[in-house]
Amino acid sequence: MKKIGFLSFGHWTPSNQSQTRSASDTLLQSIELAVAAEELGADGAYFRVHHFARQLSSPFPLLAAVGAKTSRIEIGTAVIDMRYENPLYMIEDAGAADLIAGGRLQLGISRGSPEQVIDGWRYFGYAPAEGESDADMARRHTSVFLDLLQGKGFAQPNPRPMFPNPPGLLRLEPHSEGLRDRIWWGAATNATAEWAGKLGMNLQSSTLKFDESGKPFHIQQAEQIRAFRAAWKAAGHPREPRVSVSRSIFALVDDRDRAYFGRSDSQDHFGYIEPEKLAVFGRSYAAEPDVLIEQLKGDEAIAEADTLLLTVPNQLGVEYNAHVIEAILTHVAPALGWR
Repeated sequence: MKKIGFLSFGHWTPSNQSQTRSASDTLLQSIELAVAAEELGADGAYFRVHHFARQLSSPFPLLAAVGAKTSRIEIGTAVIDMRYENPLYMIEDAGAADLIAGGRLQLGISRGSPEQVIDGWRYFGYAPAEGESDADMARRHTSVFLDLLQGKGFAQPNPRPMFPNPPGLLRLEPHSEGLRDRIWWGAATNATAEWAGKLGMNLQSSTLKFDESGKPFHIQQAEQIRAFRAAWKAAGHPREPRVSVSRSIFALVDDRDRAYFGRSDSQDHFGYIEPEKLAVFGRSYAAEPDVLIEQLKGDEAIAEADTLLLTVPNQLGVEYNAHVIEAILTHVAPALGWR
């Protein structure tokens, strides 16, 4: 295990039981938690993107703010739903945020998950072309995004521009060199993991995937990772790919931990997030550190990945979530080979 970061869904609710009661609370606390995580020695701060929900939705202002407040930690998403994205405008936003962060962006993108509204991407002005599904549209947007991220000129310049142009066709600006190698695809199946490997994207695998064998979640996920690496190798990409997996992991080191998570369900679950598509949801881990270490050593997907993202309960506030991260980094991670 080379890197450990956190993943926040950015929930907020006006409930008195929540430490994040507004969108402002969630955004500002997300920045604070990233700063705290960097100070603790964590490697990454990642944020989920959901539209039409009381969660984080517009990632680039947040990523830029975190980039300006930190100096070392990786900053990423897991994931941006490409059904909703204008890939050209996204390149400009991503390039600006990455330059502010000094080249630390790690952008996770995907087709996305079921949303709060029906076909929400239509409200953003997007619709599948004739014969396309919404998943096809997401992959089409992704292909344009990946192609133009290389920074090659494609637009014919105005012969009488307002400002002088460099020679040749024009590219989107600002361009951030190297960002193309830091794009990740969130895959829910083996086939989409293989597709990501062929295109040279890193792989993000979440706490769920579509069931393809009936085996335990961590075994199916490990098989998915191996399929991705095989596709990457067959494509002949010159660099080594990266793979992250997400997990809900809590080291029970004080009374607060035991009160919040001492009775966590520790079993995989099978269910439906889309009609006729059975999914397997990975278990949560919550135990004393010595027990936790042995449990995590048996997780095949964690062993296959180079990056572990800890899903954090952001509504419990910055101080408690920093404690959750610190407990893992201090009491658990070294035994798993971190650092």
